[in-house]
Amino acid sequence: MDLRESIANQTDVALTLSKQLLLTQAEDSNLVFSPLSIHVVLGLIAAGSAGPTQDQLLSFLKVKSTDHLHSLASQLLAVMLANDSAAGGPKMSFANGIWIDKSLALRPSFQRVVDASYKVATNLVDFKTKAVEVTSEVNAWAERETSGLIKEVLPPGLVDSSTQLIFANTLYFKGAWNDKFDPSKTKDNDFFLLNGNSVQVPFMTSENKQILGAYDGFKVLALPYKQGEDKHQFSMYLLLPDARDGLPALVEKVGSESGFLDRHLPYKKLEVGEFRIPRFKISFGFEASEDLKKLGLVLPFSGGGLTQMVDSLNLYVSAIFHKSFIEVNEEGTEAAAASVVIMYGSSRFSEKIDFVADHPFLFLVREDMIGTILFVRQVFNPLAD
Repeated sequence: MDLRESIANQTDVALTLSKQLLLTQAEDSNLVFSPLSIHVVLGLIAAGSAGPTQDQLLSFLKVKSTDHLHSLASQLLAVMLANDSAAGGPKMSFANGIWIDKSLALRPSFQRVVDASYKVATNLVDFKTKAVEVTSEVNAWAERETSGLIKEVLPPGLVDSSTQLIFANTLYFKGAWNDKFDPSKTKDNDFFLLNGNSVQVPFMTSENKQILGAYDGFKVLALPYKQGEDKHQFSMYLLLPDARDGLPALVEKVGSESGFLDRHLPYKKLEVGEFRIPRFKISFGFEASEDLKKLGLVLPFSGGGLTQMVDSLNLYVSAIFHKSFIEVNEEGTEAAAASVVIMYGSSRFSEKIDFVADHPFLFLVREDMIGTILFVRQVFNPLAD
C-alpha cells in the first residue's frame, strides 16, 4: 500500500469519525478535534493487540497490517515533526508518551515498535499510591507540549489504583496565512444561527483573489499558510453550505462518501465578489469511547486481545479523552490537540463567486503534499467557546 493510498484511507476514517462526532457530540454547537491525534493512539493500541482485536483495529483504520500502520505513523510523524518555523513556515510539534505502572514492563517487541515508529517517551509511575499525581503529570506534559493551549486533557478522578497504562499524544500547529488579512478592515456583521437568530461577529475580509470552488449545494475556500524551506504546504479549507441550515446535510455527505474531500478541493484563484470569514477561538473536549463503539470498534474496550504490551496481564481500554483548541485571526491559525488513553488490566469558476461565511460551516486544516488532516471543526456560533 503506497503512502497516498494510505492517506486517502486515513482521510476516509477521519471524515467518518468527524461525521459521528459532529452529529452526536456537537449536534448544534461548536466542535474542534484532531483525527490525526486519535489515529495515532489507536495505532499504539493496535501495536499491542493480537487476534480479532487487532483485526478489528486494522479494519477500522483501513490498513492491511500492523507493518503498514507503523510505517504510516513513522512517515506522518516525520512530516509533523518537521518544524519549519525558523524559515517562516508553520511551527509544528508532535509528542507521544506512555505512563506505565512501575510493577510492569513493556514487552521488548512492543517497546521496539513504539520507539521506532511512534517516538514514544516511556515513564514509570506508581498508579497504586500516586494516581492523583500521575494525572497532574500527564496534564502538565500535555500543557507543556501544546504551548499552554491544552491545560487539562485528563479530568480528575479517572486515574486510580486500578490503572495500569496510559497512552497520550499531543499535536501543536501555528501557521501564518500566506496572504494575511488587514485587521483595520475587520468589522462586525451578522452571523446566522440554525435557530434563525443572528449574532454580531467580527468578520475578516480581503479584496485579493481567493482559491475557491463552487459545487452542488456548497462552496469550498482554501487559505494556504506561509511555506518554509521544507516545502510542506498546509492549508485551511472552509466548506460552506449554500443554505443557512445546510451544515448537517453537508456533514452527512462529507462523512459518507469515500474520497469526497479530494474530489472537491479547489486549486484555482478566482476573483471574489463579497468575501467575509469570521474570526474565532474555540476549545472542545470529549470522551471518544462510545462514538468509536458505535462505528464498530468494540473489542479494545471489552477486555480481550491487548496482550502484546506487557506480560502476564490482559489489558483493556477504559476511556479515550480528547481535547482540542483553535484560534483563527487575521495573522493565521494556532491550534493544539491532545489524546489520552486510560488502560486497565482485566483484573479490572471564471465568474466572481461570493464567499460569505455568515452561517454555520465546516472547516479542516490539511497538509497538502500527502493529504493528512490535522484538525476538523464545525462552527455554529463564532462567539461561543
